[in-house]
Amino acid sequence: MNLSQLGTPVGPMTRVHGGFANRMYRLDTDQGSFAVKELNLADRRSTYHVEDVFRFERAAFAAGIPMAEPISASDSTLVHRWVEGETLPEAPVSEAYAFEIGEILARIHALDVEWPHEPVEEAVSYDWPELAVRAAATGQPWADELASHVETFLAIAHFVDTCERPGPVVLTHKDIQPWNLLARDGRPVVLDWELSGMLDLSSELGSTALSIAKGSGFDHIEPAVFRAVLDGYVAGGGTLPPSGPSWFVFMIGGWLGHTRWNILRCLAGSEANTGPDLALSHESARNGVRGLPNMFARLPQLETLLP
Repeated sequence: MNLSQLGTPVGPMTRVHGGFANRMYRLDTDQGSFAVKELNLADRRSTYHVEDVFRFERAAFAAGIPMAEPISASDSTLVHRWVEGETLPEAPVSEAYAFEIGEILARIHALDVEWPHEPVEEAVSYDWPELAVRAAATGQPWADELASHVETFLAIAHFVDTCERPGPVVLTHKDIQPWNLLARDGRPVVLDWELSGMLDLSSELGSTALSIAKGSGFDHIEPAVFRAVLDGYVAGGGTLPPSGPSWFVFMIGGWLGHTRWNILRCLAGSEANTGPDLALSHESARNGVRGLPNMFARLPQLETLLP
């Protein structure tokens, strides 16, 4: 990585651990501090339109969306100005924070940015029986749990494959989750825009509102926090889409694909040069194997949160 345009380093570039897909470093120079992200292009689950995403980010930053300033982008590296803030705990956020997230979504959706790509959904895989067999044969620590839930994972795949998305489709961040948010003086900062693109509005609202209204699982969901996101969206000029299971299909489908992707990394059994560490892939695989059946079973309960 040629980072000479960022100034003279005042110390070594340091790894920031915890990325679910890419690898992050902090670089301190005489021109400030920067977040340098090394993109994992070898096994991405979807096409990354680097120039279009960067243009979208620049428009959002210019419009005053609270986010890290985008500095540069290439096919392998993203650079943003470093932002200090508090990471979100695995707990529901405050209603005020949730309301502001809703307003931010409305402002993002109102940006006048051309997007030359049609929305493309990740193909749904039905190979869960084969993955369970391979997991058992290779002694994966979560193999028994996966085997016990194979039929559920096939049902989840069918739901994701067939759920109707009513629209409208909007250009948006697509991944406003607790791990992509900071709190600075108690207010949101939105990070990690790489997944940006076109998405059904109900999926964006449902995924965002649920993720910040719950704890580490689904036993504790704050309906008032969920609805505060929607209230903020309307206050910011947005219009809510029809209620239905489509509000949660993107979150379920994204988690399903992420779980499968990490299972495949674990089955390979070796530390990859890019992407998350193998230990983090095991953690993500185990969390998906345990959490997805629970979320899917609660889908009727989740729909009671909708307006």
